Order: sequence, then structure tokens, then C-alpha cells
Amino acid sequence: MIFQNEREIFDGEILACTDSGTVEVLNDELFVRQKIDALAKTVALSKDQYLRGLCAWIAYEVGRVNGIYPASISGLYDARGRGDISGFTVPAINIRTLTYDKAQAVFRIAKKFNAAAFIFEIAETEIEYTDQSLKEYFSVIMLAAIKEGYRGPVFFQGDHFQIKSKNFIMDKESEIARLKKVIKRAVDICFYNIDIDGSPLVDLSEDGYFQQQRLNSDITSTLAKYVREIQPEGIDICLGGEIGEVGGKNSTIDEFDAFMQGHRQMLDGKKGISKISIQTGTTHGGVVLPDGTLAMIMINFETIKAISEIGRKKYGIAGAVQHGASTLPSEAFGKFAQFDCAEVHLATQFQNLFYDYLPLVMKEEIYEWIKENLRHERRSEWTNHQFIYRVRKKALGKFKPKIHGLSQDIKKRIVEAMESEFTVLFQKLGVENSLPLIERYVTVHNIVKKKEDFLGPDIDC
Repeated sequence: MIFQNEREIFDGEILACTDSGTVEVLNDELFVRQKIDALAKTVALSKDQYLRGLCAWIAYEVGRVNGIYPASISGLYDARGRGDISGFTVPAINIRTLTYDKAQAVFRIAKKFNAAAFIFEIAETEIEYTDQSLKEYFSVIMLAAIKEGYRGPVFFQGDHFQIKSKNFIMDKESEIARLKKVIKRAVDICFYNIDIDGSPLVDLSEDGYFQQQRLNSDITSTLAKYVREIQPEGIDICLGGEIGEVGGKNSTIDEFDAFMQGHRQMLDGKKGISKISIQTGTTHGGVVLPDGTLAMIMINFETIKAISEIGRKKYGIAGAVQHGASTLPSEAFGKFAQFDCAEVHLATQFQNLFYDYLPLVMKEEIYEWIKENLRHERRSEWTNHQFIYRVRKKALGKFKPKIHGLSQDIKKRIVEAMESEFTVLFQKLGVENSLPLIERYVTVHNIVKKKEDFLGPDIDC
């Protein structure tokens, strides 16, 4: 069900709003059994902005009372940058649809493996085409953690908060102001991990690596300083940078060194990035062949290892971050930890699993909508298979209500497939038994928030 008014939420028997303006769960068992699913559904599907915000506040406060805290992973990455810890790769998980259901699967696997070194992220572009605001994404994942009895920090990350090069060329200050607004919104909604992406500004036609990376370094440093100005007291937001667009030319040690030198010069004593995204041969979503199958990807693991090593020894950062790895064969994931990759971003394979288990009738309906409404995005050389595969992510927001209305049996099969995928990933990436490391190096903050903090508009970009 979707809550229709505030009285249905605060019923005085299961959930109450106290005179002091906090949330009180009066019956934990009934809250999980009768309220929590409806809270998640209201946040995701209600047309009432106030009720969405109210449910988001409840998700935060009930989570806080139960020891579930949005946090920065900076402390763990600082320890890695000092060389105190190694041997694992943190998965950063983008969930594009059925986020509440899939997040429950993540938390179940985390509890099974005593794991806590994992991140939930959403890219700026995903916010729009999946019809998931930062507030919604945060809230349903917090509710999933509560439902599964998870305890401890939860890491929310803004992925690819990217400068748009065309906008930057036309009006530099307006584009910077736009991205600052997105970052501020994310921080206000407890995203304490932000990946700044200035890689579209890299100009390989310039002479010398420093000049090629100069604009990227400058804008990353400018936004890093801004984050330090707005981050909540006591919270050290974890920042990432990027030196090469995924799908482009492979990154080099010289490019990384040039970027970091420029970045450090511009920081004015403020703390900069803790990790660096590089290009090593992958493409977001993988490379789909004309028959719809995926091409084999060859990752340059030696580049990951070399840049991670220099990053630690020379600059004290955690190391390299790998994008576009979702569609790799499962045996390849063990190499990320072996070659000292600090973090790997995963999205497309989870989306592919969703489409694999989607009923044929709905899948055909979605594909027909794509052919009609997204035909302007089709390249002349693409086959139908390539076109559908490349753009089908953009139908998820349009069909969001129907997707949420899938039968419990179908959702169960989708989530079970996801759970199997997470099991393999957590094992291959070496994050089993990572909870003690998180408890040792990550600082959590028990911050009470007011209802008003969550009642603003949902628009993020």
C-alpha cells in the first residue's frame, strides 16, 4: 500500500511522532511487518511531496535509533593510503530499479559474510532516467537495512558528478554552479561520498600531460574545496577524481601524476581526493555485438596496480577505481583485489539480470516504447539488438510504477538472482569479514535530523 495521509503513518499503535519532534517505534515487530514496506512504496511512488519527505525522515530517524548511520568511507581509504590495509576491493553498487528489494538482498549477504565495506551509489544521469531522486534512493536503502536487521554505517555515494564540457565552454561559472548545487543536495541527503568527474575536460591535443589534465585538475580541486566548506561538522566526506573517460584511451601513470600535481597545487591546504578513477579498457555497459551478445573485455590490471601503488606511496590515496566492470566474467573479479584496485563500480549486470527475469509481455512493451520514443538516439550502424541494449536503461523511470507492481513471485526470482550475484562478488572482491575494518577505521555520527530537513523538493539535477 501507499500511505494517503499522515494519520495512516503515525497511528499511535505502531509508530508515533513525539512532542519533541522525533520518531518513536512503539512495536518493532509490527513496524517491520506492517509499516516498512508501505513507507518504501510511498517514498518511491506517492505523488504527495510532503508524504514522500515525511517517510524519508522516518527512514533516517528509525535507522539512526537502530544504529544504522550514513557515513563516509574516508577513514578506511585513508588507512589504505597509509598502507595499513590491503587485499580487498570495495564494490560500489548502482541499483537502477526495484532498489528497496535489491538492497535487502545486499544487506542479507553482508550479514551472512560479516561484511560492511560496500557502497550504494547513483550517478547524476541515473537520477533522471531511473526516476529515483537522491532522497528516494537514500530512504529506501535505509528502510531495507532496517528490515534486514543490519547495523552499522551505510555508505551512500554520488557517482559521476560530472562537468558537462559543452556547458563549461559556453558558461564556465554557470556549469560549476550547477554541479555545486547537485553536490550540496547530495550532502544534505547524507551522501557523504562524492565522485567528482572532470574527465570530459581532459584535452589530449595539448602539449604535455600537465596541460592535458589542467582543467580537470582545476575543476576537481575547486569542487573539492567547496565540499570541505559544506560538509557537516565532524564528517570527512570521501572524494574521488577521474583522469580518463571510461570507454576512451587507457590511462597512464604520467597522466595520473600530472593530474595529482595540479590537483594538490590548487587545494589551498584542504584535503583532496582519496581515490582516482581510471580507464583500463572497459566501457560502461560493456560492448554489445550485433547479435546482442557481449564482447570479451580485456582489462589492463597492471595499470591498476601501478597507479594504485604510486597513489599510495606518493600521494597517500587509497588507489585506483575501476568503472564499467559489471559484465566481466565472475572469475575476473578476483583479480581486482589481487592487483590492488581500491574500488569497483557495478551497475549494468544487475540491470541485465532484471531484464532477463522480466515477463516477456512487459519486456516487449518496454522495447516497443524504446523504439518509438528513443529512436533519435539510435546510431545508423547499430543493429536492433545493439540499440535496445544500449538505451533500455532509459525506460526504467518511465515504467517504474509497472515494475513496482510486478508480482511477488517475479520479484522474488529477480532478487534471488541478485543475491547469487552479490554472493559471488563479495567473495571474489575479498570483502568478507570486512566489518571489523569498518568498525576500526570509519567514524559514525549519531546526528538527529528534523522533519523539515527532508521536506524539500525531490529535484536533484
